[in-house]
Parts: sequence; C-alpha cells; structure tokens
Amino acid sequence: MIVINKELCTGCGNCEKDCPLDAIRVVADKAEVADHCVSCGVCVRNCFFEALIKEEQDQLGAIKCTACPVRCEILKGNTGACKRYLNEGKSLIRTRDLVTEVPDHTTEAGNLKPLITAVGAGTTYPDACYAPHIVQGVQDGVDVVTVVTEAPLSYSGVKVKIDTNFYIGEEGASVRRDGKIVGMLFTEEYGSKMISIGGVNLLTGKSGFNVAKTIVDISNREKVTLKVDQGPTLELQVGKRPIINGKEDERMRIGCGSATVGLFAKQLSQVVDEALVLDYHVVGLLSEHAAGEYVGMNWSGVVPNARKSTRGRYFGEHGNGWGGTNIQNPLDAILRIDTSIAKAGMKILVTDTTGQNAAQLTVDADGNVREVALEPEVAAVVQQIRDNCEESRVSAIYTGGSGGSARGGVTTYPIKLSKAIHAGDAKLTIGGAETFILPGGGINFEVDVEKVVPKAFTWVPSPATVAPVEYTMKKDKYTQIGGHVDQIVDVATIKNRGQ
Repeated sequence: MIVINKELCTGCGNCEKDCPLDAIRVVADKAEVADHCVSCGVCVRNCFFEALIKEEQDQLGAIKCTACPVRCEILKGNTGACKRYLNEGKSLIRTRDLVTEVPDHTTEAGNLKPLITAVGAGTTYPDACYAPHIVQGVQDGVDVVTVVTEAPLSYSGVKVKIDTNFYIGEEGASVRRDGKIVGMLFTEEYGSKMISIGGVNLLTGKSGFNVAKTIVDISNREKVTLKVDQGPTLELQVGKRPIINGKEDERMRIGCGSATVGLFAKQLSQVVDEALVLDYHVVGLLSEHAAGEYVGMNWSGVVPNARKSTRGRYFGEHGNGWGGTNIQNPLDAILRIDTSIAKAGMKILVTDTTGQNAAQLTVDADGNVREVALEPEVAAVVQQIRDNCEESRVSAIYTGGSGGSARGGVTTYPIKLSKAIHAGDAKLTIGGAETFILPGGGINFEVDVEKVVPKAFTWVPSPATVAPVEYTMKKDKYTQIGGHVDQIVDVATIKNRGQ
C-alpha cells in the first residue's frame, strides 16, 4: 500500500498527473490516495520530495498480479496499473481477447505465417512458466507451431520518421513530453527528420514511466505532443501529417536542391535563365550545376547566399525559412550578382525542393535584383516539382530485444531459438507483422507499427513496454530446439474458444 508523509508532501501534483489509474488527488495542498490504488509505485518513483512510501502490506481483498515485477494489488472490479488484467472476483483475466486473425500482409509466398497473434495472449512472466499459447496447425501440408507471449521489454524504443523540411533542432537535442526527457533527435534521413524515443537507459531512468507511455502511444498510433530542447513543439501521429509549431507540413522534398536541379534541368532551362533551389542540405544553382551544362547552359553570374560545396552545389544553413534554410525572403537567396556576366532582364527562379514556395526575380540594368510576378510557364514547372513530391507524414519503427527472458516460455534451450531465428528456420513476428532481425547476437528486431494489429502494444510500470511476440516454425524444428511439445494444442481449439 502507498502511504503519504503529509509533512513532506508539498501538493505539487506530480503524483496526481502521473498516476495511471487516477488514484491520487491533491486536496488542500496534500496528496490523498484512493481505495482503488494498486500500489504500482509510479508515484513513489516520481515524487521529488520522497513524500510517498510503498509499504509491503497486502491490501485486504485484493488479488496480487504476477504478470510483471510490479505485482499490483487489484480489488474486485478494477484493473492493475497497466489495465491489462481485471479482477473479476475469483481471478484475474486479460482485458483484451486473444486476436487470432493474422494480418494479410504476413502471407508472402514461401514464408511461415503465424497461426495466431500474441495480442491479448498474456505473458510468461516470471519466465519459468510456459508461454500462454503453443498451437499447432498445417501450412502447405507441413505441421507448423506458433508460440505466443506478450513480452515486457525494457530493451525497447521507437524510431519516429517525420517527413518534413521544417527545422526541428540540432542532432542530439533532448526530446521531452510533459517536460520530461523521453528521447532525442538523431541524424536526418533523405527528406525526413528522425527522433529516437526510449531505449533501456531512459526506460530505467527517473522518468521511465513517461518514456514507456510515449513509446506505446506512438506505436499504437495515438497523437502525442513533444517538445525539442531549443526547438519546436511537435504534434505527431503515425500515418498523419506532422504539425510543427502549429503548422501542418504537406510535402516532403523530392530530393536535395542539387537533385531537384538535376531532375528538372531541362524543364527549368526552357523557362528561366537561372534557378536557385533552396534546401537545408544542398542548395542547387542550375546554370553552374553539371545538369545545367548538360542541357546547354553557362553560369549566369548569380552567386547564392550559401557555402560553396562543389560546382553548382552549396551547403544551406538550417532555419525556419524556405526549404528548411534560414532564407525567409527570396531576394536574400542571392548573395551578389557578377554584372560582368549577368544580363539585364534575366529571369531567375527561387524555389524550394517541395515547390511550396516560389518567386521569380529579375536583374535590372544597374545590377539590382527585384521580384516580379511569377509567369505561368515558370509556375507550371514549379507545380511539376510539387507534383513529384510525396505527402508529408509520420511513420514509426518499434525496436526491441527478445533474446532474453522472452524465450523462456518457448524452449528449454533458449540459444537454439536464437540460432533458429537468425538461420531463418524460425520466424519472429510482432502482432502478426513481419520483422527485420538485426545481424549479430541476440534477437533484436524492428517492426513497422502500421503493419501490427491495432493497439497491440501495452506497458507495465516496472517500467517496460509490452510487445506481442510470435515465434513460428515447423513442428520438427520446434522439437529440435527443445520446445515444450507436451503443451501444444490444436489451433482450432484456441480459435473455437472465441466463438
């Protein structure tokens, strides 16, 4: 049970905000614990003033859950902190039925397909017991076994890919949710920004519970709001457009500025004398670029406001301007004009790699540059660039390591399971979805959360995330790796229970 030291309690409300069951309220500047508290200890770990204490005293009439190390004490009609198990009066039951229908995208020819998913299956914790379900069926005339468990994984996280040119901060910057660090920015990918959420060190840290919730919310395709240190506020939901500082992005870039110049050099050269494509990675200058030469152009005398890299290619500076650069005004994209080469009246297009921003400039006889109306034929090429850009969206890859205790309910010889996975003799899926197994030791996997059964991920306040893990192999192989063959039941028996 949770006991509050009223002298130490300041009524800050941190425990009230973090309690997963709304079992704590601040009344008259002091925390109070409700009867349905399950003693999960989240409030104890998150109290800045050490005003809460978890005493080893069983709550009268409660059933102690053994599905994770937290051991919630659950009264009749209530769930534990993770909301996975309900006290129905005589025992604890899983709050979600076993999902036996496997998503269609796991049916690639020649591959083993899990007979059922692990979503709703329950767990093997404390790892010495058998997996919740070990089932047998026939695929292509061969006996196949699938072993399922919902595995608590502290070695887990989620990699979030944000298709945007918007600047979101420096690599290595901390990412916070509700003021608490849950991850960090890391290296950008082509046309996208990348965020790492979770990992074992953050999960086992002071704010581990918040980290676990964030991993699960993102993986379950819920909307989350994150704040980057020295950067913007991000509203992210897998499968949706990102919203950055309140602005929804629409398109991801077709390529860097240099690539855009190369892809559309012919079309651009037919409507302008120069094109400057702004990009936070590489700014492209059409006439100086090798692609410009290829279509018969010579350098126009325009010098971009960027750092020279190679011919026709310049390094952009990160910012909140066009193409994710620091250029807010198209006239500022030009550092200077070499009047000994540039011609009066020449047409200059300044745009970005998504075609979302565009301006037409001209050079006066005195060498000054000014903006003019965008001509229809120039606008048409800009629209062509835009039309070749994909829609901006958020995606995520859940990562985890199931090479430890998650094998306990499967076999008496866990290393044989690991070797079978790497050899391709056994298949690991997550919530029915295909995974990529990282090379080397252990069973470290990655899975696209959009291919997993919806709302498949959960958490426990130990803290850890809980992933639905399925191991599928031929029955002969399951016998060879020391599998619990005496626990096998026909898959039809399991599926008929839900009817």
